[in-house]
Amino acid sequence: MLASILRRVEALELDLNGLSVVTEAATGAYACTATIAAVAGARRVSIFARDTRRHGSASDAFDATLSLARHAGVADRITMLHRLEPKAFAECDILTNSGHLRPISDAVVAALPPGAVVALMFEAWEFRSDDLDLAACRRHGVPVAAVNERHPHVAVFPFLGPLALKLLEDADVAARGSRILVICDNPFAPFICSGLNAAGARVTLTPDLAGAGSGPCDAVVLALDPGRNAPLREAELRKLAALAPNVPLAQFWGDIDRAAAAAAGFILVPRTDPRPGHMGILLNALGPEPIIRLQTGGLKAAELVHRGATFSPDGVAELL
Repeated sequence: MLASILRRVEALELDLNGLSVVTEAATGAYACTATIAAVAGARRVSIFARDTRRHGSASDAFDATLSLARHAGVADRITMLHRLEPKAFAECDILTNSGHLRPISDAVVAALPPGAVVALMFEAWEFRSDDLDLAACRRHGVPVAAVNERHPHVAVFPFLGPLALKLLEDADVAARGSRILVICDNPFAPFICSGLNAAGARVTLTPDLAGAGSGPCDAVVLALDPGRNAPLREAELRKLAALAPNVPLAQFWGDIDRAAAAAAGFILVPRTDPRPGHMGILLNALGPEPIIRLQTGGLKAAELVHRGATFSPDGVAELL
């Protein structure tokens, strides 16, 4: 993980020298964010964590995050936060929109000093209103930076194809020779399809159920933007089941009535219901590399916004 962090910080020329960052402590691959910031020169990195059923206790998160930081030799610049009080944000230059810090409320935004930036850690079109009070950011003049995940030095989207393959493997579907229906209405589509095609699948892509056609398939990959689509309910799922009966339905992204999907005959992956608006499988299923790329890219986008950089269409950062 540290070798990957050093490569990505160098490639993106991430420079947080003199800045203060507030982010999460986390387990697994997501333990990287604080170390990335400190390696890039942040003068102080404050980390916060909560107890969770899925990802362990706050103590586990602090231990994992500080262990990596000690390995990198930057633990002395990382401070644990046990409560999110206004004073924790008084000198914050970059606040990451990370899981343990969400939702970022009006009270948190109001506590940020002039010049502070919120780093989304995903592309602007993927924004979820439940994560962050965007109206509060605009009222208080706090810019929100999104990262271009398709930038060549970030390059997270190319992992989407292998991620879809991983989800299909969990349903015991071998891609080679399989007929896969991909229902996707967003920029994920070419990356999911290219990954499946490269693995030998025969892919049919449609942006919605209306274009699904009537040809047979061995699995369905659903990747509909939940910000633009209501959850698929019984009527839609029965229609889809008529086109693709008794096959695995991989819920890559997009909300569905899972009880109705099971009743319609679909074999559902992932086995557990994703939270509304969230992906069914996360990038860390492929190891730490895509997470390190994403977190470093998100911090770079925030750095550029904080320093008032001028943006180009193919740049790393985008203002929400």
